[in-house]
Amino acid sequence: MRFAALGLAAVAISLAHAGGAPQNVARPMNIVVLVIDDTRWDSIGAAGNRIVRTPRLDKLASEGIRFTQARVATAICMTSRASLLTGQYMSRHGIDRFGKALTPEAFARTYPGVLRNAGYWTGHVGKYDVGAARPTDFDFLRAYHGRHWLDTPGGERVHVTEQNARDSIEFLRARPKNKPFLLSVGYFAPHAEDGAKEQYLPQDWSAAPYAGVTVPPSPLADAKYLRALPPFLSAESNEGRIRFKWRFDTPERYQEYMIRYYRLITEVDAAVGRLVDELKTQGVYENTLIAFIGDNGYFHGDRGLADKWYPYEQALRVPLIVRDPRVQSRRRGTTRDQLALNIDLAPTIVSAAGLPVPDAMQGRDLSPLYLESKVPVWRDEFFYEHPTITSRDRIPASRGVIRRDWKYVYWPEFDYEQLFNLKEDSEEIRNVANDAAHAGQRAKMRQKLEEWRKQAR
Repeated sequence: MRFAALGLAAVAISLAHAGGAPQNVARPMNIVVLVIDDTRWDSIGAAGNRIVRTPRLDKLASEGIRFTQARVATAICMTSRASLLTGQYMSRHGIDRFGKALTPEAFARTYPGVLRNAGYWTGHVGKYDVGAARPTDFDFLRAYHGRHWLDTPGGERVHVTEQNARDSIEFLRARPKNKPFLLSVGYFAPHAEDGAKEQYLPQDWSAAPYAGVTVPPSPLADAKYLRALPPFLSAESNEGRIRFKWRFDTPERYQEYMIRYYRLITEVDAAVGRLVDELKTQGVYENTLIAFIGDNGYFHGDRGLADKWYPYEQALRVPLIVRDPRVQSRRRGTTRDQLALNIDLAPTIVSAAGLPVPDAMQGRDLSPLYLESKVPVWRDEFFYEHPTITSRDRIPASRGVIRRDWKYVYWPEFDYEQLFNLKEDSEEIRNVANDAAHAGQRAKMRQKLEEWRKQAR
């Protein structure tokens, strides 16, 4: 019965969106979700980066839709990944610290939980990070992260991205061929291995594409950007400043570590390519939706910071590519500039499977933005929230309302406000929260924040 319902849903969806003959209507779509770590929107070639080498992701973008204004609602791994699973803000799913897991009841309302209950064969490979992954939640599970090089039981030393590729292909080859499948892959790379001196530990083969390459310095490397930070972020005890000194505090270290970082992204790109090749070999590529997204952005020494956490553009904005077989050929390779969020991925996946989206999901199905002839009215703002990690001096809590024209951020542990006019100050350097001329805007944004805090629960 579940497969019959899925098949009928696939027919209805194809007829509703294709504007012509339906594609692959006899069976529900397979779905592959690829989550890359610590990678911001402009760290792939398709976004205009001329240094990083990502030919397979660029190819995926040329066959799908690239969302140029994708953001995360919380810029830290465990919370963002919980939002990807649940389609919810942190205020609702509650994953605000490392090691905290979703309850079995909450997991049942995630996209893998919903699809598995409907008859999909589900698998997870690589980084999970929403507590410990439960084997009972998936049909196939290979969860691991934290180190770039792994020692296998057979004595082989394997890079984590190579292991991701192998496990992904194992899932595809071992799956039952009479069921639709969902595969989620959490790449650990290019996340730094924080305990390693070199931070980024790529494979040897990825060195050749970067021979003789020089990475341009960050346009936000000038000391004025550091001085413009709130004093608690520019303080030397702040974790963003500490990690900046690990990775980017000299021109030489910046060059070495950025090249290493880009090499790790290139290795993920190759792993994605191998997965795509396997889908093609099995003859299921044209009936598989592939979504590629970053779990958060990353400071490349911008503003004198490293890592993520803080609600500036570099930490919030991520790559998002959706390669959906329902998209008409004339629309493939195009972009969308609506504000897409990480909480939108779960309802998009559930909807693509032809299933009702759980009421608990707070995101929106993205597919009308690229399937419908008339673009629907879309959001023009979103809510940002981040928990305290360890202490306010290390990584303080923050929350805010972010629009295309204005950004308002409140740091509750310091009772500190920021207000940026993004149309006039896209670099987010002039905090006008205390300017009398903007008192009305500040009051309006304060009110919006309180409304969002209630709405997000």
